[in-house]
Amino acid sequence: MSEHMDILAFGAHPDDVELSCAGTIMKHIAKGQRVGLVDLTQGEMGSRGTIETRYAEAKDAAQIMGVHARVNLKMADGLFAINEENKRLIVEQLRRFRPKIVLANAVHDRHPDHGRGSQLVSEACFLAGLVKFETEWEGEKQKAWRPNAVYHYIQDEYIRPDFVVDVSAFYERKIAAIMAYKTQFYNPDSIEPETPISSKHFMDFISARMTEFGRRMGVDYAEGYTVERFPGVEDLNALH
Repeated sequence: MSEHMDILAFGAHPDDVELSCAGTIMKHIAKGQRVGLVDLTQGEMGSRGTIETRYAEAKDAAQIMGVHARVNLKMADGLFAINEENKRLIVEQLRRFRPKIVLANAVHDRHPDHGRGSQLVSEACFLAGLVKFETEWEGEKQKAWRPNAVYHYIQDEYIRPDFVVDVSAFYERKIAAIMAYKTQFYNPDSIEPETPISSKHFMDFISARMTEFGRRMGVDYAEGYTVERFPGVEDLNALH
């Protein structure tokens, strides 16, 4: 079976993708496209949960979204560097899945891993297209492959989006995918330490951000993105 993906979404931590672009992912899967996820770290530095619970939660969230693959590169949470070793790990996945579109972390954000992960993925996307940057997968030399576009989703800090995607029809499933991370988000019965993302107010913020972006295009809920190069359209009617 082909491992080709139309979209490959990267997150510095398990749950980054669910919080910021799960609606977009599910919308494209519903249109028949193949979508894969790549988590850079295991989220092991998080105040709540364990590596084992994070893996189980990520698996549950992936099933809710209906993604076709999920990979964890096991980089060091909070400490991973923008270096050749980590770029190679990402290039291997890019050449393995050969996506047309890559979704990546916000270009800057409250958590330093997000901006660093964003830059790491962007640089790896460039290297993946260089024939002389050699990698192997399962004992075979990989062919060069560069995605057509890299779009950065918006996370905790507000960034004015370059475009937004209507995800109104997928709002409830997105919330379900987020809440699959039972150790991380609002649970009044939890005895684990409170964090900035474990309060009820944080989930209210997620909904409010989606409402704000949706209002800009006259829909209930949307997710926003920034671009590395301006997108093109066939004609003005393709814009909302």
